[in-house]
Amino acid sequence: MKVYSTLTRRKEELEPITPGEFKIYACGPTVYNYIHIGNARPLCVFDVLRRYLEYRGYKVTFVQNFTDIDDKIIKKANEEGTDYLTVSKKYIEEYWTDARGMNIRPADIHPKATENIDEIIEIISSLIDEGHAYAVENGDVYFSTKTFPEYGKLSHQPLEDLEAGARINIGELKKDPMDFALWKAAKPGEPSWDSPWGQGRPGWHIECSAMNRRFLGNTIDIHCGGQDLIFPHHENEIAQSECCNGVPFANYWMHNGYINVDNVKMSKSLGNFFTVRDVAEKYGYEPIRYLMISSHYRNPINYSVDVIEQCKAALQRLYTCRDALDFAAENAKRANNPEDFELKKKLDAHRSEFIEAMDDDLNTADALAAIYDLVRDINIALKEGASSNIIEYASEEFDELCGVLGLVYNRKKETLDLDIEKLINERNEARKNKDFALADKIRDDLKAQGIILEDTPQGVKWHKE
Repeated sequence: MKVYSTLTRRKEELEPITPGEFKIYACGPTVYNYIHIGNARPLCVFDVLRRYLEYRGYKVTFVQNFTDIDDKIIKKANEEGTDYLTVSKKYIEEYWTDARGMNIRPADIHPKATENIDEIIEIISSLIDEGHAYAVENGDVYFSTKTFPEYGKLSHQPLEDLEAGARINIGELKKDPMDFALWKAAKPGEPSWDSPWGQGRPGWHIECSAMNRRFLGNTIDIHCGGQDLIFPHHENEIAQSECCNGVPFANYWMHNGYINVDNVKMSKSLGNFFTVRDVAEKYGYEPIRYLMISSHYRNPINYSVDVIEQCKAALQRLYTCRDALDFAAENAKRANNPEDFELKKKLDAHRSEFIEAMDDDLNTADALAAIYDLVRDINIALKEGASSNIIEYASEEFDELCGVLGLVYNRKKETLDLDIEKLINERNEARKNKDFALADKIRDDLKAQGIILEDTPQGVKWHKE
């Protein structure tokens, strides 16, 4: 498998540090509000990465943090007249509602910033001792970017270019505009923790370095997140981690592209900002997941009403095929078919196409195309009266590939009233007796009640309109 690494700007063969095992860290949400559809993309994309690596036989240790102390969380707590713990706990629970809705598997570890203060202080102390960080008189601690000659290697911007847009804000006592906060001195009324530099709380960037090291080690296989995190967040993580630990921080960096809304970048100021909950209440969660993986993860994607409706329709094709397989399995009469071998070869070819696409930098768009090719051949086979053996084989392959992408997870078996079932049976008898007028009348009567009948080689199939 090859993946595009932001660090090297090229596709690289994906090789784990420990044979057969990948350690992955994904930056999680800052829990001060409901997650928005921009948050949903890395959640879905890197959930698929994890699923696919496991599908290929690797053991994956997946860590995703919650930032549970931050200026935004404190501001939200003040607005609501409560405390940061209440806010963060509430929105972590709301996160789980949305994550379950989108079929996001829980990470192996979900650390929180406030649960790793000791590790954070240890790293900051080490950076100060090695001359890479300094404390100022008010209790803030800053990382000195000039002590890390490779600063800018992830965003591919020389330090002098980055400095051009940097400035020192009012109240900051840092020595250089490019230096960034590792520890923030406590302000009146803010939550704080004891430290060698006085009461305070961690800066944003340091928490991920601390949790990476604690749960995955000094060097991890893959660090991933949204494109917006490349600079400064991930750039700063690299600087502080590599200065502290003396080894590369991550071997591969994967970043997903932005989300536009009606072809304009999503922004609160533009009023085109949507939470996952907003969209799910109108269209359901699974179309959101489908949208997030329908394009290559590095490309920007566009959200609009038309696009999400197209995702719903595309999903319906998958559900219709899977339901047809179930129906055929219940009604198939032949155990073997001379054409099974050729059909199995076709189905296997689609699996190979799926794997080839996913091996090429997690190309979920082409992987979906392979699934729809599979669906096309399944539908043809069912119309021609597929054998029970091939129906079982096709069902397993369909579930296997859709499972890697985390799709078709809301299947519900519909049931009919006994009176409706009786009418369907009466129609079947009428057809056997060549009483087509009665059969057509029953069909039309059922259609008027919202029950659509379809005659297939396996028998009569129905669905609600």
